[in-house]
Amino acid sequence: MDMIEIVQQLEAENMIYILTVFILAIFVGNEIISKVPHTLHTPLMSGSNAISGIAVVGAIIATKAGGGLGTWFGLIAVIFATVNVVGGFMVTDRMLKMFKRK
Repeated sequence: MDMIEIVQQLEAENMIYILTVFILAIFVGNEIISKVPHTLHTPLMSGSNAISGIAVVGAIIATKAGGGLGTWFGLIAVIFATVNVVGGFMVTDRMLKMFKRK
């Protein structure tokens, strides 16, 4: 077995690990979010902006760590996490405007 075959085998094993974590995160996230009552969605979204910011940083790191396919998954993660952060700030701003005195 030469060095190229060893590297290819390690990349395949690493990709399986990355895909497993990605798929499990989708199922766990969906399960957690579906259990939250609708009345708590807005306060929880405003409170989760810091966590989403950390997710953006992690996604940026993932774009450099995974190679070709990992870069694309990292890019998708950056886009989704950024949309989540922006949406959270928009909802929080809208919620705070409801409580302003006129």
